[in-house]
Amino acid sequence: MKYVDGFVAAVPAANKELYRQHAAGAVHLFKEFGATRVVECWGDDVPDGKLTDFRRAVQAQEGEVVVFSWIEYPSKEVRDAANKRMMTDPRMQTMGEQMPFDAKRMIFGGFMSIVDE
Repeated sequence: MKYVDGFVAAVPAANKELYRQHAAGAVHLFKEFGATRVVECWGDDVPDGKLTDFRRAVQAQEGEVVVFSWIEYPSKEVRDAANKRMMTDPRMQTMGEQMPFDAKRMIFGGFMSIVDE
């Protein structure tokens, strides 16, 4: 069954092109490690909520845009193996040192697909 890693982060609006380049550079690595699809979305209509919202979740600051992303894998086992490879791959370590946003405020998690139409 398909498995998805989801991510939400706050990126300085001025870093949009740097972020796009960073994300595009990672796609081939994720696919090499077993991902079947990588999607990066730049916030366009992200409203403030009354109790919680995407901006609060990542402590977005003035001038930052919320990014919503996901990576699809054929199974949790493939995703787990990919994560292990990512932790030791020097290319991923280099990319991690050059993040165009504050990764400490990124939220992420793994999800089992229950509806996929």
